[in-house]
Amino acid sequence: MTHQMTLLAKGRYVARIAETAGDLQAAQALRGACFSTDGPDADRFDSLCRHILIEEKASGRLMCCFRMLVLQHAHQIAESYSAQFYDLAALGSVQGGCAEVGRFCIREGVIADPDILRMAWGAITAIVDAENLQLLFGCSSFKGTDVTPYIDSFNLLKARHLAPLPLRPRIKAPMVFGFCDLPCQAPDLRAGMRAMPPLLRTYLLMGGWVSDHAVVDEALNTLHVFTAVEVDAIPETRKRLLRAVAETA
Repeated sequence: MTHQMTLLAKGRYVARIAETAGDLQAAQALRGACFSTDGPDADRFDSLCRHILIEEKASGRLMCCFRMLVLQHAHQIAESYSAQFYDLAALGSVQGGCAEVGRFCIREGVIADPDILRMAWGAITAIVDAENLQLLFGCSSFKGTDVTPYIDSFNLLKARHLAPLPLRPRIKAPMVFGFCDLPCQAPDLRAGMRAMPPLLRTYLLMGGWVSDHAVVDEALNTLHVFTAVEVDAIPETRKRLLRAVAETA
């Protein structure tokens, strides 16, 4: 990797971009553990991405990792990981650069620490500002391929967070769950938010939106939805909070 730099250092944690083959291997090992793959999780997109590591300062232990594929123009979105699963042609009209955030993992067994997620978004914000990006997107994954535990979540996404029609991804994957076809019913908001992946919850709090279907990914044993947030649409108060974290060194 060539993007050698520390992005943030705050409290117990430091966020940095992977510098060595060993850094990448550590991220792939954590991903493999989180996704329950047979060994490290690696694919052809790893060589194209910046890999962000969030480590405990005192021990150097890797607590969280994710990768970012920065695209200078939205019409390059067909080159993304997500484009394997979703027809993203409608997003090619978005003006400006964009970035795909993927393979987001927090170490299993770690006591929930909101500072880890806060550091992750601070690091993302630093890259968004440095590259003047206009759109963040990716696949937000629910564990397992059984939709039953997530019905409230999917009802909530259907009721409040669908992509605008002109930008909505179309079906491409062979196995999908079209949650827009669920019977109309008021979702249990608390249960719905609680069952969502932390990354997806944060996207939604920033005004993000999702596809109208989930992809059944048996290889990673997940259900995932295409998720995006337009940077200009993020509420100003939240932008200030994110930049306050991103500017803390």
